[in-house]
Amino acid sequence: MSTLTGTTTTTPAGDFSLVVDDGTVVAAGFCPVSDLAARLHADVAIVDDLGPPSRAMEQYFAGDITAFDDLPVQQPGTPHQQAVWKALRDIPSGETVTYGELTARLGLAPGASRAVGSACGANLVAPIVPCHRVVRTGGGLGGYYYGLPTKQWLLDHESSTTRLL
Repeated sequence: MSTLTGTTTTTPAGDFSLVVDDGTVVAAGFCPVSDLAARLHADVAIVDDLGPPSRAMEQYFAGDITAFDDLPVQQPGTPHQQAVWKALRDIPSGETVTYGELTARLGLAPGASRAVGSACGANLVAPIVPCHRVVRTGGGLGGYYYGLPTKQWLLDHESSTTRLL
């Protein structure tokens, strides 16, 4: 890993941080950069601008809910986790799926929904890898690492914002 760089900005959902490695997002979340660095077990240099990831962050919170779609991401994980995270990025902005639906999309046995939920919980690149778009059967929010009010804000933001092409 080269030198990791990170930045934080204030958003309507709270302070949001990104950490990148040579232009690839390796961690993101509604917390200080230091929290992401601890989850990565790495040192992160704080900078003002991360280039395209910073611009995508600004655009997303300004209303372009597709701004994160093409950002490159990378995070360590098992083959199962990688498959779940890839499937999460295929859920369109403004839409949700249930844990059971995501399990079925992955071709897993119906009882594997908990494993899908665990992969969502291990996601280091939220909301770029949009685990917030997975909800419980019946419409309950389920869980979210950064809290249910943040998950609800993200879902409301995406459902009330026009997709920009």
